[in-house]
Amino acid sequence: MASPVQTLPAAMTSLPMPTRSDRGPVPPVAAPNLAIGNPNAEDEQFLLRAFHTFSEAAGSLEKSYATLRSEVGRLRQELEGSNRDLAQSLEENRNVRAHLDRILEGLPCGVLVVSGNGRITRANPEAWRLLGRNQNGDGAPLFISMLPSDVRLLLAHARNEAPEQEMPIECHSGLERWLAARHASIVERGSSASVYILRDVSEGKRLEETQAKLRREEALAEMSTILAHEIRNPLGSLELFAGLLAESQMDPECHQWVEHMQAGLRTLSATVNNVLHFHSLPEPERSPVDLSELLTWARDFFAPLTRQAGVTLSLQNAPGALIAADRHRLEQVLSNLVLNALRAMPEGGWIELAGRKSPCGDSVEVVVSDTGSGISAEDLPHIFDPGFSTRAGGPGLGLAVCRRIVEQHGGVLRASSSEHGAKFTLVLPVMEHPVMEQAVLEQSATGVIG
Repeated sequence: MASPVQTLPAAMTSLPMPTRSDRGPVPPVAAPNLAIGNPNAEDEQFLLRAFHTFSEAAGSLEKSYATLRSEVGRLRQELEGSNRDLAQSLEENRNVRAHLDRILEGLPCGVLVVSGNGRITRANPEAWRLLGRNQNGDGAPLFISMLPSDVRLLLAHARNEAPEQEMPIECHSGLERWLAARHASIVERGSSASVYILRDVSEGKRLEETQAKLRREEALAEMSTILAHEIRNPLGSLELFAGLLAESQMDPECHQWVEHMQAGLRTLSATVNNVLHFHSLPEPERSPVDLSELLTWARDFFAPLTRQAGVTLSLQNAPGALIAADRHRLEQVLSNLVLNALRAMPEGGWIELAGRKSPCGDSVEVVVSDTGSGISAEDLPHIFDPGFSTRAGGPGLGLAVCRRIVEQHGGVLRASSSEHGAKFTLVLPVMEHPVMEQAVLEQSATGVIG
């Protein structure tokens, strides 16, 4: 009995075969001359057909493998192109991000990005400067709750109210800074975030305050000018009548009352002139003024007032000095300086008026000194500031007006103080000799000089 022939499974015919594309197609496999036992002709034919089928399957598999390799190559090329495009896109995104970062860092306003949990995720340098702090160098997270209370309040108002909000923020230096904040909501990484735009509006606020102050000062100046004019007219009449009374025959007690009245009227007149000239000081009307006559007038004019205050008024004069000046304005300067000296000596003292030429001869000096309490070192730099006064209720305009009048005449007004009292020095330019001679000739025709 012949041995049975083992039949190969059908799956064996689809096994993968090694590629031979580099050496041409796989040659057909010759059917081996197998004999199991003593096979008959049918068994040999079966094996031949099986090997033939196997050979056809191997050829088909080789073609499929070649097609697969070609498709893989095409896909690899497409993938490489996609990778190049992606790399180029990423580079462009990095360039755009770097460009936006530079713009953000250079913005004149602060930009603050806050996540939903209150963490500050982004801030440009201007934002840190406006907030008065530096970004954490150790990389630790920074939250809104770590900011000053006034900053948190400003951001809360900006988040809850649509218009831009403004608030004063206290700086580390103790100065006040005005910040404006505007809020906008964005979606960042799937969650809601907030963007705050911060601006420093301190300059604008200071400008508004300055404009408001100027408007108030203009209104005050207008009102002061009106009042000064209304007061000065009847005041001049009172001074005239008081002078007539002082020249009339009356008993000593009445004469003393008249001197008291004259002293009060002169003080009031000086105050009115200070207010009027501080707010409206036109150019001086210059004419030749004899310095000696001006100082003599000042001594005689204040004699009643100094007697009443128990103050001795002395004069050291330098005749022969002519200056081109507005005499009425210089009289006002001397009035303010003498009145200030009298107020500094409530219990009496000494006032000295001195006039002299400078060593070089191109200017004259007028010195008003007293033996009062003097001026403190802290107050000395501010005594010429408008509104500054060490006297309660004083307007603080007298010395400011004095300096403006002296500067209008091309001169200088200086102040000094010591333990012996205060001293004010006026330095005024003298008239040039040709001008002086011509002015003297013109004035001599009318018989009046100064």
